[in-house]
Amino acid sequence: MSTTTIVPLRRSSNSLNEYHTNAVAFDGIVGSASTSQMEEIVTQTDDCYANPNGDGGRSKTSLMTWRMCNPVHVVRVHWIPCLLAVGVLFFTCVEEYMLQMIPASSEPFDIGFVATRSLYRLLASSPDLNTVLAALNTVFVGMQTTYILWTWLVEGRPRATISACFMFTCRGILGYSTQLPLPQDFLGSGVDFPVGNVSFFLFYSGHVAGSTIASLDMRRMKRLRLALLFDILNVLQSIRLLGTRGQYTIDLAVGVGAGVLFDSLAGKYEEMMSKRHNVGNGFSLISSR
Repeated sequence: MSTTTIVPLRRSSNSLNEYHTNAVAFDGIVGSASTSQMEEIVTQTDDCYANPNGDGGRSKTSLMTWRMCNPVHVVRVHWIPCLLAVGVLFFTCVEEYMLQMIPASSEPFDIGFVATRSLYRLLASSPDLNTVLAALNTVFVGMQTTYILWTWLVEGRPRATISACFMFTCRGILGYSTQLPLPQDFLGSGVDFPVGNVSFFLFYSGHVAGSTIASLDMRRMKRLRLALLFDILNVLQSIRLLGTRGQYTIDLAVGVGAGVLFDSLAGKYEEMMSKRHNVGNGFSLISSR
């Protein structure tokens, strides 16, 4: 008389296990258990994901195969996309149908301007303080530029430099395509970057995008403290730009997104060029090998 001992099942996403059905794998089977026995056990232990029609789900859409436990699983495990979906519904209903737009004769509404009213009054009443903060901000822009160029010219890593070139080129195209006027109560300074009270594009913030590119590179190289310092200075410069009415909130927010986007594009460019030229030890802008 032969006995069959079946060890506990475990979930696995690896299809290379000895046996697996419906994402459930057998660690081992001792005795004479047949394949049909294994499939029966899997079906009994995986009711939530089994197809009641037994057709493998090929004849129905994904929604038609859902059970009650599936939405619960989505909400419990993927709660961030669920919150974003609620945000889509909320802002679609509120902003698109209930919120009235600002009249053309009025100044643009910016929540960042509202939040920095006290800072604006302070800087308006203290021109010297405004000049000092502008000079410090210009120094920070110089720090960003120096680091980005250093990574290429000294360390031989061009990704941050390529990213900055992508970012400023796109900013110039978008800024020229839609030229927005400065806020009427803008507090300028001759030492602010670009130096000399020259005209500049509002959308999007090159200050914020450049700092984001540098910070991402620092994190990639495990320079976490330096990255944290740049992030803090980036927040402070954003508050100052809002306080002087030098940028709108949307300019700053898109600046962060632009830094992340163009850093990713620069990485894809490096990967593409490395594959094209069969470079095994990293991509270089100046190497012909």
